[in-house]
Amino acid sequence: MRWSRYFWHTSKEDPADAEAPSHRLLIKGGFIKQVSSGIYEFTPPGVRVLRKVENIVRKEMDRSGAQEVLLTVLNPAELWKETGRWDLYGRELFTLKDRNGRDYCLGPTHEEEITDLVRSFVNSYRQLPIILYQIQVKFRDEKRSRFGLIRGREFIMKDAYSFDTDEMSAMFSYENMKFAYDRIFKKLRLKTLMVEASVGAIGGISSHEFVVLTDYGEARVAYCETCGYAANAEIVKLPKPQEEVEEEKPLQKVHTPNTDTIEKLSSYLNVPPQKIIKALLYIVEGNRPFLFLIRGDRNIDENKVEALLGTDNFRLAQEEEIWQLLRTKKGFVGPFNLPSHFKVYWDNSTYGIKNTVIALNEPDYHYVGANPGRDFSYGEFVDVCQVEDKDPCPKCGSPLKVSKGLELGHIFLLGTRYSQPMRAYYRDPQGEEKPIIMGCYGIGISRCISALVEQCHDDKGIKWPTPVAPFELDLICINTSDQEQKDVAEKLYTLALEYGIEAIYDDREESPGFKFADADLCGFPYRIVIGKKVKEGKVEIQNRHTGERWDADIEKAIQEVKVLIEEDKK
Repeated sequence: MRWSRYFWHTSKEDPADAEAPSHRLLIKGGFIKQVSSGIYEFTPPGVRVLRKVENIVRKEMDRSGAQEVLLTVLNPAELWKETGRWDLYGRELFTLKDRNGRDYCLGPTHEEEITDLVRSFVNSYRQLPIILYQIQVKFRDEKRSRFGLIRGREFIMKDAYSFDTDEMSAMFSYENMKFAYDRIFKKLRLKTLMVEASVGAIGGISSHEFVVLTDYGEARVAYCETCGYAANAEIVKLPKPQEEVEEEKPLQKVHTPNTDTIEKLSSYLNVPPQKIIKALLYIVEGNRPFLFLIRGDRNIDENKVEALLGTDNFRLAQEEEIWQLLRTKKGFVGPFNLPSHFKVYWDNSTYGIKNTVIALNEPDYHYVGANPGRDFSYGEFVDVCQVEDKDPCPKCGSPLKVSKGLELGHIFLLGTRYSQPMRAYYRDPQGEEKPIIMGCYGIGISRCISALVEQCHDDKGIKWPTPVAPFELDLICINTSDQEQKDVAEKLYTLALEYGIEAIYDDREESPGFKFADADLCGFPYRIVIGKKVKEGKVEIQNRHTGERWDADIEKAIQEVKVLIEEDKK
């Protein structure tokens, strides 16, 4: 491909709203363009990367025995109502009506439709097991789309579904997909961590995520370097601590003006945050008040709250609501004299605390020296605490490490979550009808592109791994008006194509610095620079990943690069 004729437009300016390196470099490098919030289109070089990712995924899925299908984007509401997810899925579901008033959604995932497809044709144990997959565009009305392709409202996903006769067979399918995912991410040159995860809105028995650790991931991952335990932080269970042992002090009511945060209260009273109990008032489903109490040095994990409540329709109460319900102010909410319709939960972190500071639902006042049993009574204990570094590993007790992670793949053992309500049954050897045991397995194809850039970049631009690079080789002619340089460049470009190398020839009439900057930005693994050394029979080869540069004979340069590319692809 000649760059002068290629639809590829880079930018020298950083996009104003891009925070993540992948978002910034993919836009600046001309791989994607934003159409609207959370919606991006791919340019020709972006499509080249996308197709390479897809092909690696497709090859490994085919190798695993899965068969490719292509389902619809437009899903009829009737299928989703069979499983109850039309109402349960939440506000991320894009819904619409056709001209006849029939309800549809834009598929965010395809459990219902694939189950409908299988139940239409499978009725005997002899037809099982099977795994079907597709690579398809998905739609989710994210409440906060951000970081470019990392969290979009329209994205490309590979989703697969397994169908088995029993749980043992389903586990074999599940493990088969685990191995396939491991191979996929290794071939993409992505360093991933497999972690235990929540089943979320998909439902089912168990699930695992494949994540890459990055500051711009939206998941929090906890892992133990001692025993190898790893899980999405939202499912890590934190136990009750040991009861504190210290002499109980007398209860005092203390005037605490202008202390509406833990930091201010701690400073004012000269008390460490861990000796304070804070209360957070949530309004659930529009009008139901729920009070959560947690230790002052800890934070609530709202994913745990969502799992506990069974809904994501909740929010922190506003100032006027706190006053209306409790006649107090933010920062002075406590568990005392609550209306009977309040639901109260105590996080495990509050267990056994002695001589604590706690609010009493009176503006500008706190109790100091409060003790459970004597001064207040616990209610129902729950685990809604956000996991932090050095919390105990649930398996071995060693200190955990917590990092941000970007989810690339998610696999679920669904059981009969969809086959039972949709009556996807098979007949066993005795002729008895039984529900099919299912699993589902997703990979964010477009998200993988962001993950690759997050892991493979420097301050100059992207450093694409060779298997997914838009072009494997960039040929730069330093002076296109120099006939000898131009002739050598043309010769090497033709030879590169003959050798099967994916090459782009930068024949633009731009300065060498301009071309080098674009080459670094766009991340080609190898570069051949055709300049003044052609008079000596030499060109320069550059390796984008290592930064190495060396001279090569013109006649041998392409062969050298070919060998390097083949090594990279092994």
